[in-house]
Amino acid sequence: MPSLPSPNRILSITRTRKKKSNRPCVVQRLIDLCSQGKLKEAVGSLELLSRLGLRLDHRTIAFLLQQCANSRSLREGKWIHLHLKLTGLKNPKTFLSNHLINMYFKCGNDLEARRVFDKMRVRNLYSWNNMLAGYAKLGMLKPARRLFDRMPERDVVSWNTMIISLAQHGFCGEALRFYAQLRCSSLGFNHFSLAGVLTACVKLENLSLTRQVHGQVLVVGFLSNVVLSSCIVDAYARCGVIGDARKLFNDMPTRDVLAWTTLVSGYAKLGDLESATKLFDEMPEKNPVSWTALISGHARSGMGHVALELFRKMMTMCIRPDQFTFSSCLCACASIASLRHGKQIHAFMVRTGFRPNTIVVSSLIDMYSKCGSLELSLRVFDLMGNKQDTVLWNTMISALAQHGCGEEAIQVLHNMVQAGTNPDEITLVVILNACSHSGLVQEGIGYFNCMTHNGGIVPNQEHYACLIDLLGRAGRFDEVLDLLENMPCKPDGRVWNALLGVCRIHGNIDLGRQAAERLIELEPQSSAGYVLLSNIYAALGRWESVEKVRHLMNERQVRKERAISWIEIENRMHTFSVSDRSHPLKDEIYSILEQLAGQMEEDTSIA
Repeated sequence: MPSLPSPNRILSITRTRKKKSNRPCVVQRLIDLCSQGKLKEAVGSLELLSRLGLRLDHRTIAFLLQQCANSRSLREGKWIHLHLKLTGLKNPKTFLSNHLINMYFKCGNDLEARRVFDKMRVRNLYSWNNMLAGYAKLGMLKPARRLFDRMPERDVVSWNTMIISLAQHGFCGEALRFYAQLRCSSLGFNHFSLAGVLTACVKLENLSLTRQVHGQVLVVGFLSNVVLSSCIVDAYARCGVIGDARKLFNDMPTRDVLAWTTLVSGYAKLGDLESATKLFDEMPEKNPVSWTALISGHARSGMGHVALELFRKMMTMCIRPDQFTFSSCLCACASIASLRHGKQIHAFMVRTGFRPNTIVVSSLIDMYSKCGSLELSLRVFDLMGNKQDTVLWNTMISALAQHGCGEEAIQVLHNMVQAGTNPDEITLVVILNACSHSGLVQEGIGYFNCMTHNGGIVPNQEHYACLIDLLGRAGRFDEVLDLLENMPCKPDGRVWNALLGVCRIHGNIDLGRQAAERLIELEPQSSAGYVLLSNIYAALGRWESVEKVRHLMNERQVRKERAISWIEIENRMHTFSVSDRSHPLKDEIYSILEQLAGQMEEDTSIA
């Protein structure tokens, strides 16, 4: 191994004396170096101390291993392990072995952790739980489950580790089964057990289950636990019952930043940005998560300018943004097609040395694509060294699809498979879209059949909607009808909406009317079905039917959402809607539009 720098400060203490009484002084010096962030220097002194006859006790070695674990310093951790072997401790006692296992797992090296565990002569319950927690934190649930089944004894910590890790990784049904088994055992349960179950409730968005767990928390007297109460607030908000979430929040005797942030996020995700902003302003303490929740809510609601203004305020308050913050800001830039702001945020990340994760890189690719710069999307994708994440490939395929580059999207899919990354359900959606927008009908059908029959992907409503769009754009309505009749599930709003879109393109009025009527039945509060049905009736000259549709919209209080477009000219963003006359240059704009319309009519008549 490469040599570490000479520890002059340790040498100055030990050079003159080698007496045992000097050990406390050396230990204190090691502690001081670690507290000053000089772990490398502290670990580098071990060889010298050994030559000088000063052998550190196990507690000091354990302290150094813990420092390596906390700072994810694998190199220094391996030096300590080597030092133990060279000083006659090839098989250290249980206490030190447990610290070695913890260090290796914290540094992401599960193989070395397992080697230490396998060589242990005596393992206690903590050793097994240590391994179990290590596997769980790395998302290695299969090895964790095998280890759990082998455990000679288990305590509530063992069960909680499995419950929480399964819930966090989306195996909610399995997590609930583990919890049920724990409740049937004689071990009892604690607030960590319930926290794991509540994590499952949040992911499942199961209101009935959330109410049951809330009742259990009340019965056992854990409601005063801020973490549990915050989890219940989050679960209620995810289930759409924000009133129940707010009531519990108001009843909490103490509220930490997690509780506040959870409710702000709940309001924001439901689109109630007024309540989210009001609650955010009342927060006694704000952290990056609470700022990000508000930024993300505005970005999702099409209020990208407000989201970016919030980000600017966040920066002026010297609050450090995290991965989710940057991802949300890039989504805001994409939503308003502001290439200038997107480039500024990208430059800020580079300038500050921020290391984006896969989600942020994918957001960059998506932002550049939606802002019209496919070239920059490809450049960001190509510069990404590790391309093992499916999200990254899916985003690039989607970007190419948006720009009508179907053949290039197919090539990226082939590269993805060659790189050893397996396509998933989203991959099938984006490649179908790519084929649809480029008229590659047979290729799209081929990928659908290949991925569903051989790739293990079970097609869902979104896949069928994409397939209908693919066939419908090509005018193959007989195949569309066959697909609708043979679908293994009842078509939902996405499928009927896709059918409506292609009927509108080809003027298929009869089928379009049927699709619109079905869409209105399924989504009575959405304006899309009413508007398209009204347009179809108008095209047929059935004005009484048009009036009936409008009357039905008024009766159900359905309002057509006002569509807004953005265009950035000379670093200034302009917004407009249909028949908008609010722009200061409206006269010039409409004059040019009339000229363009006239030229189009002339070109049409010539053709």
